[in-house]
Amino acid sequence: MANAEHGGGAGGAFGTGAAGTAQARLKVARVALWLIVAVLAVRQVAAVLSTPKADRLTDLETWVGSDGVLHVKGSLYDSTQFTGTPFGGLVLKPLTRAAEQALGWGWTFGTLLLVVALGVVAARALPTPVTRRTSLLAAPVAISLLMLSLPVRNTLHLGQTSIIPVLLVLLGCFVAREERAAGALIGLAAALQPTVLLFAPLLWFTGRRRAAVSAGVTFAACTALAWVAMADDSYTYWVHHLGGTGLGGAADDLANQSLHGALLRLGFEGPLEIGLFLVLGAGVAVLGLRRAVRYAQDGQLLLAVAITGCAAVAVSPTTWQHQLLWVLLAVVGRVGKRASDRYMWPVAVIIVMTLPAKMVIPNVGALYPVRDNVVLLAAVAAATVVPFLSRASEHYRSPVRTDYAPPVPARFRRVPLMPFLRRVLTRPNLLLELMLIRVTYAAYQKVRLAASGGTTTGGRSTAEAHGHQIHDIEKFLHIDIEHWVNHTVVEIGWMRNFFDFYYESFHFFVPLAVLGVLYWRRPVDYRWARASLGFTTLLGLVGFWLYPLAPPRLMPGLGIVDTVNGVQDFSKPDYGTLTALTNQYAAMPSLHFGWSLWCGLVIAIVAPKWWMKALGLLHPFFTVSAIVATGNHWVLDAVGGAAVVLAGFGLSYLFMGPRARAVVRVAESGGERSEAVQDGALK
Repeated sequence: MANAEHGGGAGGAFGTGAAGTAQARLKVARVALWLIVAVLAVRQVAAVLSTPKADRLTDLETWVGSDGVLHVKGSLYDSTQFTGTPFGGLVLKPLTRAAEQALGWGWTFGTLLLVVALGVVAARALPTPVTRRTSLLAAPVAISLLMLSLPVRNTLHLGQTSIIPVLLVLLGCFVAREERAAGALIGLAAALQPTVLLFAPLLWFTGRRRAAVSAGVTFAACTALAWVAMADDSYTYWVHHLGGTGLGGAADDLANQSLHGALLRLGFEGPLEIGLFLVLGAGVAVLGLRRAVRYAQDGQLLLAVAITGCAAVAVSPTTWQHQLLWVLLAVVGRVGKRASDRYMWPVAVIIVMTLPAKMVIPNVGALYPVRDNVVLLAAVAAATVVPFLSRASEHYRSPVRTDYAPPVPARFRRVPLMPFLRRVLTRPNLLLELMLIRVTYAAYQKVRLAASGGTTTGGRSTAEAHGHQIHDIEKFLHIDIEHWVNHTVVEIGWMRNFFDFYYESFHFFVPLAVLGVLYWRRPVDYRWARASLGFTTLLGLVGFWLYPLAPPRLMPGLGIVDTVNGVQDFSKPDYGTLTALTNQYAAMPSLHFGWSLWCGLVIAIVAPKWWMKALGLLHPFFTVSAIVATGNHWVLDAVGGAAVVLAGFGLSYLFMGPRARAVVRVAESGGERSEAVQDGALK
C-alpha cells in the first residue's frame, strides 16, 4: 500500500505487481463493504415493515396519523406524546396532509438516505492526512456502524427525527463554506433539539464567531416564529416542561440517558436532585467544551464535534435512545500509545452503541447503576476524561509497535490459512479482553436459548426423542451407566454433596482462572488458548442448534434423580429451577465437560512441572464424573464435548498455525523482561 499511495519512481516489475495486487484487494474490500451496507439497509427496512402495523412508526403515527396530536386543536403537549420542540411541530404540520402509507414508506427510506449522508459526511471529516485506503473504506464502514447502532434502529422503528439535527451540525461544520450558512444550519438543528445550541460556544472559541452568532440568531428566530404561531404550545414546552422535561415518558425511565434521568434512578429527588443536576451538568458542559476546543485547534474537528455532542447528551433534561448518536461519533478518537491498545476505545464505543446494556454488563445487582446508565457513562467519559491523543503526539500516527513471535513451521504447506494472525508477544488490553469475554458469553447465552426456539422449554418433544436415541445407542454399546452412577451417588451423602458442588462451582471458575494465569504469565499461550476455547464454544452452539437433547434428569420414566435442582414435576412445562435462565435441552455436546477438557489439555501443555500437568488432567475426570452422577449429561455428551474441543484446537492450528514457542516478552512496571519458552516450559 505504501508503494500504491506514495510510490514515485522505479518500483520494478515486482513493485508494480505488488501495487496492482494491493489495488485489487482494496477494490474487492470496498465492494464487499458497500454490499454490507446494502444488506443492512434492506434488513432495516424489512425489520420495520415486518413489524405489526400498530407497533411500527409509533411516534410518527402519534404525531401525524389520522388522530395524531398535530391534527388536534389545542396544545401539542396535552397528551405528553409529542416530544419535539414547538418549532418541530410547526415544521411537521404540513406532513399531516400526506397519505399515511406513503408517509410511512417515505419516512423509512428518507431516514435511510439521511443515514447514508451522515456516514459520508463523517467519513470525509476524518482528520488529515488519511491514507487512500482509509478514504475509500471510511464511508461504507461509517454507514454500516450507523445502521447497526441502537439510535438509528430506534429511530427507524419509531419514526423519529433525531438524525436530522446531527446531520445539520455536520453539514454546518464540514460542508458549508460560508460561516453564516454554517451557523444557520447549526441554529436550525438547535431549534429542533435545544441542547445542540452548545455548539455555538464551540464555534465562538474556535474562531468562527460569525457562525456562532448566526447559530444563535437562527435558533432565536425559529423559536420566536414558533412563539408567534403557537404561543400556548411554546409556553408549555419552554416554561411548564422546562425544555421538554417529562415529555414522552417518565424522566427516570431507563431510556432517558441524561444526568437528570440517572440522578432520578439513583433515588435523588426534589431540590437536591435539581441542584446536583445543574452542578454536574455545568461541569460536564465546561469540561467538554474546553476539551472540544482543544481538539478542534489540534485539527480533530470531528472529534471536537463528538465531544460537544456527548456533553449535550449529558446536560439535556431528557435524552432518549434515538438521540444518542453523538456518542458513536466519538469512535474517531485515538486512545493509547501502544498499537495493541488502539482498538480498546472504538470497540468499547461500538459495543455500547450497538448492543443492549444487559449484554454489556453482567446481571449483578451491584452493577445495575452502571448497566442502567452505560451510554450516559460513555458520553460523560468521552466529554471529560478519555485521554484522546493529540496530533502533535509522537504516538498519534506511530504507536508503539506490536512485537510478534517468530512463526513456527507447520507440517502442512497451507497452514496457517490466515498468516496475518501472528502470535503477539505482549499482553492484550485487559479492559478490551474483559469486554469481549462478557459480550461473547452474553451472545453464547442468547444463541443457546435460541436453539430451543427462543423459549426455555421449547422443543421438549424433539429433545426427549433424541434422548431416547442416545439412550438406545448407549445400551447397544453397553455404556448406559447413568442410572447406576446416579443412584449410587444419591445414596452416599458426602459424595452427592461433592459432585453437586463441583458441578455448580468449577464450570466457570476454572476456565477463567486458566485464562487469567495465561494472560498474566504467558501472553502468547493466552491468545492461542483463547482462540481454541472460542472455536470449541462455537462448535458447541452448532451442536445445540442441530441436535436439541434432553439430559437424563429431564427424561420421564428413566428414574434419574436431579441431585442439583431436586425432584422434577414432569407434568409442568417449566419444571426445573433453571428453566427461566437457559435452554434445558442443550446437552449435546457437553460444554461442561468440553471446557474442563480444554482446561486440562492447556494445563498439561503449558505447565512446567509434571504434578501440575497431572493436577490439570484431574479436572476433566472429576467433571465427567459430576455431569453423569448429577443426571445432567449422558456419557455420549462427554464424547461430543471432547470432539468439539479437539476440533477447536484443530481450527486454531489450521487458521493461526502451531503454538508459538519462542521468546515471550512480558511488560512490567519497571521495564521489560524476557522469558524463553521452549516446548511449553519456562527455561
